[in-house]
Amino acid sequence: MTTKLKAILAEITGEAESQIRPEDFLVQDLDFDSLMLVDLLAILEQEFQLKKQDLDLKSFKQDLTVQQLEQLIAAKRSTTSGATNYPQDVTQIANFPEVQEFTAYLESQEGHNPYFKTNAGLPLNRMTIANEEYINFSTYNYLGLNGQAEVVAAGKRAIDQYGTSVSGSRLLSGQIKLHQELEETLANFIGVDAALVQVGGHSTNVNMIGNIVGEEDLIIHDQLAHNSIVEGARLSHAMRRSFKHNDLKSLERILQRLRDNYRRVLIVVEGAYSMDGDLCPLPELIALKKRYGAILMVDEAHSFGTVGSRGAGVTDYWQVDPHDVDIIMGTLSKSCASCGGFIAGEQVFLNWLRFTSPGFIFSAGITPANTAAALSAVQTFANDSSRVQKLQDNSQYFLTKIQALGYETGNSHDTPIIPLIVGDSQTTLEFAQELLAAKINALPIVAPAVREDEARIRFFMSSLHTREDLDQTLAVLEKLRPKLTTMTAATGGEK
Repeated sequence: MTTKLKAILAEITGEAESQIRPEDFLVQDLDFDSLMLVDLLAILEQEFQLKKQDLDLKSFKQDLTVQQLEQLIAAKRSTTSGATNYPQDVTQIANFPEVQEFTAYLESQEGHNPYFKTNAGLPLNRMTIANEEYINFSTYNYLGLNGQAEVVAAGKRAIDQYGTSVSGSRLLSGQIKLHQELEETLANFIGVDAALVQVGGHSTNVNMIGNIVGEEDLIIHDQLAHNSIVEGARLSHAMRRSFKHNDLKSLERILQRLRDNYRRVLIVVEGAYSMDGDLCPLPELIALKKRYGAILMVDEAHSFGTVGSRGAGVTDYWQVDPHDVDIIMGTLSKSCASCGGFIAGEQVFLNWLRFTSPGFIFSAGITPANTAAALSAVQTFANDSSRVQKLQDNSQYFLTKIQALGYETGNSHDTPIIPLIVGDSQTTLEFAQELLAAKINALPIVAPAVREDEARIRFFMSSLHTREDLDQTLAVLEKLRPKLTTMTAATGGEK
């Protein structure tokens, strides 16, 4: 008899373990009644990892000896311990229903999949895919600094001096001088006290949100907030609510109703929305956060380097004091021609993050090359805003012209993100193929990334785009306009 079973029976009956024999009957000899049997079942399920259907009161319809009970447990464990008795849709990842469904869909799109195409060179205004040159609207090299000679040289010098990795957490000897220089440059350019650079943009949002709010708090974010914001909110265990996109009345209704029920309230918005290309109404958001004692966080991933007269983001665009935004988040992979993310704000706040943010202290520091490239890029557009101005000119020109052709562009304005809204996913995928055939690489954004009736082609503008690039693209769009109308007629999709 197992020691574990003996101990269980002794606990329930009050008998000494030494007095319990294999030949004892549970009812006749150990005086088990129905309530004791229920307790026994619960303990056996937990201690021997049995399922409820393996043992129940019916198993004791006839009085069992201790030895018979032990044999029954062994028999049930032998049939449940192997994974073969569990259905394959829970034991084999390839058989998960969602995996099989997606695999079937992917196979149905063979030859028409617009994603994961291999770029053979620099993602500039033009790019090479499978030995063919395309006008490029699919990457966010907004200021053309990825590939710029000085930025590349800065990255190479950093590798020569520090190697390809800092080989540790910045807390534990993984910090290099370039990290501090980049953070000081970012903070000075934005107009705040300090900044903290991390290895990824998505993870920066997740880390940041979970670091300052928890179960006692409320997060209110824009309905169109980026996945990293939503995931950060979900993982923080704070209560999460969303307000209608850029709808201040919707936001205030939530604040009026819920503010006093929570310790802290964090409002999270994007500076420029990555799918729609519109801007947050920052002055009004600041007024609301002050009125209701909330914390305001602005994700400047797509607005830093692109928006405002200097390219310093939405505080620059709206001409508000950056100190009125509690948390400014940005990425280094877009205008900064690198990879990573940053948080900017008050010195005391950033000092606290530096020592308490798990995603920072338990992660390796950003690589020397990425740090140097970002530093060089920020210095370039901070000292000369001509690239920012060229980007803004290109964006306004293309937006105005595409609207004149009758295409729906939603609320896009004053950003380098221009959506061409088609209206259903399948037609959007097909229209992207038409553009690709015309040597234009602009990728489709389909459900569930956006609503099915708002599926779109998204154009990322760059300061590198020439007027010839833009006019050639507009000529193709003009030619395809009647065809798109025909393609969408059956679906009732496009405008």
